[in-house]
Amino acid sequence: MIDPVLLFGLALAAGAPLALSPLATALGAALAAAALRRRAGRAALAAAGVALVVSGLRARALLDGAGAAYDGALALLHPPARCEVACAVIGSPVVVGAAQQRSAAAREVDDEPPASRIDVELSGGTCGGRALPGPLRARLYGAPVDLARGDRLEVTVDLAPIHLFRNEGLRDGSAAIARSGIVASGTIVEARRTSEGRAIDVRAAVDRARAFVRGRIEATFHPDAVALGRALVLGETDLAPEDQEAFRESGLAHLLAVSGTHLVLAVAGFAAALRAILVRVGPIAARWDAGRITAALCVPAAWLYADFAGGGGSAMRAAAMLSCAMGARLLGLRPVGVRCFALSLAGAAAVDPLVAWDLSFGLSAAATAGLLWLQRPLAALLVPGEKDRGDGGAEGGPGGSSPRELARKVLAPLATTLAAMFGCTPLLLMNGETFPLLGVAANVVAAPIGELAALPFCLAHAVLSWAPPVERGCALVGSGALLAVRAVARASADTGVVLRLPEPSPAQLAALAAAIAIAWAAERRGRRLAALAAGAAAWLLLEGVATRAGAPRGVLRVNVLDVGQGDAILIDLPEGGAMLVDAGGFVGSPVDTGARVLRPLLRSRRRARLDAVVLSHPHPDHFGGLPATVEGVEVGELWDTGQGEAEGAGPVYRKLLSDLRGRGVPIVRPASLCGRPRVLSGATIEVLAPCPELHPDRGANDNSFVVRITYGARSALLVGDAEHEAEDALVARYGAALRADLLKVGHHGSRTSTGAALLAAVDPSIAAVSCGVRNRFGHPSPEVLSRLSAHGVAIARTDRGGALTWETDGERVLWSRPGEPPHPAPAPRGGGAAAGHAPENGGGP
Repeated sequence: MIDPVLLFGLALAAGAPLALSPLATALGAALAAAALRRRAGRAALAAAGVALVVSGLRARALLDGAGAAYDGALALLHPPARCEVACAVIGSPVVVGAAQQRSAAAREVDDEPPASRIDVELSGGTCGGRALPGPLRARLYGAPVDLARGDRLEVTVDLAPIHLFRNEGLRDGSAAIARSGIVASGTIVEARRTSEGRAIDVRAAVDRARAFVRGRIEATFHPDAVALGRALVLGETDLAPEDQEAFRESGLAHLLAVSGTHLVLAVAGFAAALRAILVRVGPIAARWDAGRITAALCVPAAWLYADFAGGGGSAMRAAAMLSCAMGARLLGLRPVGVRCFALSLAGAAAVDPLVAWDLSFGLSAAATAGLLWLQRPLAALLVPGEKDRGDGGAEGGPGGSSPRELARKVLAPLATTLAAMFGCTPLLLMNGETFPLLGVAANVVAAPIGELAALPFCLAHAVLSWAPPVERGCALVGSGALLAVRAVARASADTGVVLRLPEPSPAQLAALAAAIAIAWAAERRGRRLAALAAGAAAWLLLEGVATRAGAPRGVLRVNVLDVGQGDAILIDLPEGGAMLVDAGGFVGSPVDTGARVLRPLLRSRRRARLDAVVLSHPHPDHFGGLPATVEGVEVGELWDTGQGEAEGAGPVYRKLLSDLRGRGVPIVRPASLCGRPRVLSGATIEVLAPCPELHPDRGANDNSFVVRITYGARSALLVGDAEHEAEDALVARYGAALRADLLKVGHHGSRTSTGAALLAAVDPSIAAVSCGVRNRFGHPSPEVLSRLSAHGVAIARTDRGGALTWETDGERVLWSRPGEPPHPAPAPRGGGAAAGHAPENGGGP
């Protein structure tokens, strides 16, 4: 029989997938239940079904609440505002360096790098002259490094809503808000601590201990190993970008993550030391079981250490599993690994129904599952005679020097590594573009160094400040081991031996889960293999479905993407090709819209080629994301006005053109594009400006490419950042020939664009405004919004509701926003059949 607690825990943890992908999750759960009905029992399956539904409803409620909280932050902080407020520290301070000074939700201004990052709850005060209506959670940068949870501050802070980058096909960023409550971020201008956390507050004591250990690491570790040491001991991931990439590409990132291994080693060391003391205390040893006392004290120790190490999902799950084992020992029972694993899942999901969204928790749970269920079969497959071990008759006698024993010593760790990696593979594919083919070999070399040298010496270092010579010795050994692990990671990553795979779709993950459940329930090996083979076939079939959905045939689909304060438009062409117009970009921010939005989106849509990439004009908010986007993607040609090369647009632009030329990509200028409509993968593309060539007396905005894309009777007009001068020239030259159903509004909705004459000539049904929630320019202008509304145009702003998807088969037009079904477009005023009307609401339809 299958452990009913395990079924219950898995069902609770599946609440997040059910809320985010209800159809795929429900089908996968139904198939799994049908397969497990004989081995689980009706009562257990019924309880699991109820747990799944309840957890899914709780997760959905949290997501809806997060949406409402975020909308409140948008109303208060658009445009971004300077706030003078009181706040309480609710998250452990995390020191961040130059490489990681801002997260994706961080500010987009160019100030001094912050010293640390804290999560706070604001209450009382004003933002931009408006009273703060209620508590609001925010992430602040530039905080003093000596703060702790429970401290209260009065701060002056430049605050803005976090950017969610809401695009269909990418994961819903509101889940992070639902779990943390953080809806805004900003930089502290001035801070004054008004009170410290209570002396008895354990959380404050943990934070002060973290600060002390951080200081000792910085004082005693080798400078190149300080960031590695902080990651390993404190869970502060603040590596240099090249090191972060190396650990990810090599499959060694887990060696720096605070995992179950770390927790077990730390608590086991504490338990061994405590037991050694207790057995030497006569009265205690004579009357009580020192082992049970130690087990009782190890439970709070596990949770304290998990909190000290950053409180990540993996550490908390490991603390729960270790607490289960210690609780069993306290009660005189034998711990059962599967039951402890099940309880850790159930407990975490009961507290947080969106816990499956936590990557560290997911990887920890998947690796543990792999070790529990795959390690022994893999060992039996890899290690000769492993099934026969335990008979006391190993060849070669007690010395253990036979070839079989040597093979066991070499291959058994390989089986363990493979088991953990196989368990994590689906999550690794969801969260990275590549799978490290040399990951197993890198782990075989680096894992012993990390787990037998780096980890124990770094943990020992944390408690040895009272013995400076020993502390320095631990720092020396720990630093050396960490640098050795880094060397292995860099060497493995430098080989470039990785497999690029598409991101699994929700349907594929559901099919995988169902196949595993069927194989798990099967009693014969042949049936298990058949179930896994059927799962693989379903995976491949669904891969074909995802590929077709990513490159639809017979429709023109224009995706005006949410990349913040910039433009990026992905166009799916009727014969399966694709075209990209701009790729967004931030100035003075490490957030790369190409790596953060465009590349993951292309990957999720199985697109490895772009027939044409169009740079509307050489401004960073249009080309900043292009280098990362085109990396590893085949590009047919780049359309560029040439103004950036003629006048200079900076090193990023120069390198982009240089790299593409080095790859043999043609750079096409206006002279080759104007006056010659092109049929590209079934759509007619017309370049209307700057024609016949650049206008030397105009700025880059008014020299933007203006592109009209037509399929059948429907058209979309993309005007870049064109302003009134360029608009007037367009109207004078083309007049009513500018007619289009979709207008991508010029210059992010600035008051210098979308004049009445252009609007009358284009006569659009829908207008897309590409702008960011953190922009300080007042985009979109109320004047432009008023003109569009007066003209009866439905408005889709990317800062309200995210991306716009506009699709036509040449006659009928549909449009949608992320998470919403397609809506019929308003009836065109220039002719054609009526198809309903979607009123302007500043956000979605």
